[in-house]
Amino acid sequence: MPIAAYIRWFDDLGLADVPLVGGKTASLGELHRLLAGSLATVPDGFAITAQAYRDAIAQAGAGPELHRLLDGLDVTDLAALGRAAARAREIVYDATGGAELHNQILSAFAQLRARGTGEISVAVRSSATAEDLPNASFAGQHDSYLHVRDEAGLIEACRRCFASLFTDRAIVYRVDNGFDHFRVALSVAVMQMVRSDEAASGVAFTLDTESGFREVVFVTGAYGLGENIVQGKVDPDEFYVHKPTFRQGYREVLARSLGRKQQRLEWTKGALRQRRVPAAERGRFCLADGEVLILAEAALMIEDHYSKAAGRPTPMDIEWAKDGVDGGLHIVQARPETVASRRGAEIVTYRLTGSGEPLVSGKAVGESIASGAARVIGSAGDLAAFQPGEVLVAAATSPDWEPVMKRAAAIVTDRGGRTCHAAIVARELGVPAVVGAQDATRRLTSGDRVTVSCAEGEAGHVYAGDVPFDVERLDPRTLARPRTEVMINIAHPDLAFRVAQLPSAGVGLARMEFIVGEEIGLHPMAAAHPDRLGPRDAAKVRRLTAGYASPRAFFVERLAQGVGTIAAAFYPRPVIVRLSDFKTNEYARLLGGSGFEPKEENPMLGFRGAARYSHPAYADGFALECAALRQVRNEMGLTN
Repeated sequence: MPIAAYIRWFDDLGLADVPLVGGKTASLGELHRLLAGSLATVPDGFAITAQAYRDAIAQAGAGPELHRLLDGLDVTDLAALGRAAARAREIVYDATGGAELHNQILSAFAQLRARGTGEISVAVRSSATAEDLPNASFAGQHDSYLHVRDEAGLIEACRRCFASLFTDRAIVYRVDNGFDHFRVALSVAVMQMVRSDEAASGVAFTLDTESGFREVVFVTGAYGLGENIVQGKVDPDEFYVHKPTFRQGYREVLARSLGRKQQRLEWTKGALRQRRVPAAERGRFCLADGEVLILAEAALMIEDHYSKAAGRPTPMDIEWAKDGVDGGLHIVQARPETVASRRGAEIVTYRLTGSGEPLVSGKAVGESIASGAARVIGSAGDLAAFQPGEVLVAAATSPDWEPVMKRAAAIVTDRGGRTCHAAIVARELGVPAVVGAQDATRRLTSGDRVTVSCAEGEAGHVYAGDVPFDVERLDPRTLARPRTEVMINIAHPDLAFRVAQLPSAGVGLARMEFIVGEEIGLHPMAAAHPDRLGPRDAAKVRRLTAGYASPRAFFVERLAQGVGTIAAAFYPRPVIVRLSDFKTNEYARLLGGSGFEPKEENPMLGFRGAARYSHPAYADGFALECAALRQVRNEMGLTN
């Protein structure tokens, strides 16, 4: 009987091969061909097929014992789950120790070395046959291993990947999503390692993950290997690119937000280690705008390709990595996005009707509100005390915690961005989460009642006590459209993507002063003439505008970003922008503003609005407002 061939190369795989190599590796093969010759490519590699797993289990006679362990298992009994999962992993690890399988893996590894530069390191990644599907992502359920360099390490990593089909979290996920444990098999992808530990990595979505708005590419990134972003150990940089104007040929980043990027995971002295990122690096974006645009172009190619294959629009969740050796950008995974894109037409609006003492704030995940007793989790050992309906509070979350996270009313973490593990799970479960709240584990106390609100824009807040709130449900399909075209008033750019999905004819009033006051905080004349500031204000302005060419450039860029976000959200519907209309006492409260504003008895009727735009006391500040609008129209292409 001939020996089965268990190796398939990426360039010989495509989306039709999910039963053979699992969702992740089938997608890598498809992308390897799609992106060949582009500025963001897929590293070379090969797959160990799912048949290798099936044959190993059959030859070892392991099926009956796996059935005894898993058939009828109560996954809510965490102790029983842990015992069964651990034994199942031992069985699979032992079963995949055969010499013939190992020989095929090592032969392919030698060929990969020969196809590349000789000595290489590889990433060894699990790929299940029920993974990365449009209705179930299985994200983070199985194990992967990075910077594997030698033959013994490769064989060990492959066996551990096969065994990870039975992690606690994977077992629970299959039960919750109706998958049969024994109809799912696992393949392993071995791909050349991208040296992102010496550069940066991250995730890109072809929609906004919070609102579900589909006309942007959302890119997150941080220094080092991507595990830190996924595990929520860092707060990443964030970037948005507007799809319609990008397709028209405009090459501008719509909006960017600087993350704290506290640490980086890198390969040092033969091991993966965490290293604190110096302040100077944290103060810079991990990607240049040109690199963001390369990733956006690749993301659109991938979305278009998968949408055509599926016969319907298919927003994508894409992992990317930048090589620190040659500077190249690479796509290392892509799968259909499975949460925001599946929301129904119903609009559910949460609104606080009371108030409470604000305790901590971070990035909001979701748009809902929940109350419950806080439960601070310092380590996995604390999970046993967690009760259903409590608010889980931790520095970051782990995929192993998912059986407990399912029972949480809300989730709060010290670290992480909107693509970290806690955010992904909260989004999928439909519970509010506040990530990157910095000192939540110190400020919140187990047993205290708190309210977690993600219904106030981009920022999420945790309040003391049970703050009352209302929930309103509306199906816009039931609303009759009036004869009069209804336009929306909006002031906050972070609400634009959500509000733009309401039926409207556009924006009748976008109030620029809110962007200046809350997104920028710097007086326009102080930006135009920093030389006129006193020493204390001048120092504050230097700190605020660090990373920009000048205070003037900072003001114009941030104002263009705010106005541009509103214009992009409603594009191509008209957006009417009112230029700044602060009163003098409000202008004076901006950084550097007190020296430029007169003292007035009645600021309501004083030096404001159009009366000041061309006045020598403000004309140079007004010129910055005009420069920002010109950038939005001419460079971003938002002519609406």
